[in-house]
Amino acid sequence: MHKREISSRDAPTVTTGYAQAIEVTNHSRTLFISGQIPVAKDGSVPADFESQCRLAWKNVEAQLHTAGMNLDNLVKVTTFLSDRAFNLDNRRIRNEVIGERKIALTVIITGIFDESWLLEIEAIAAA
Repeated sequence: MHKREISSRDAPTVTTGYAQAIEVTNHSRTLFISGQIPVAKDGSVPADFESQCRLAWKNVEAQLHTAGMNLDNLVKVTTFLSDRAFNLDNRRIRNEVIGERKIALTVIITGIFDESWLLEIEAIAAA
């Protein structure tokens, strides 16, 4: 698989660590990961945003691992936040998790299915 970052000169310049677009060629599998929620295997939900965010990312990684993939295979991540106030913490934690990887990112502020969840993360990966 080959990933290429694309940034059009006709669109705004990226100011943080993401790609405007990712082109994937020579891949044989695509994994669509449903929204991963901040719920632990035992059904518990942490109270604070940072713990929920890290848990949701852990759940994303678990899906990748089960499919024989890892964070390097991510090409698109959409994060749904229950409140704009979580934006900076979300960005900080996401950057810690994905490191220098360039992926297409979207963050949406919206109501979340369960009021105890402060975010949900869905992703697309390719191998």
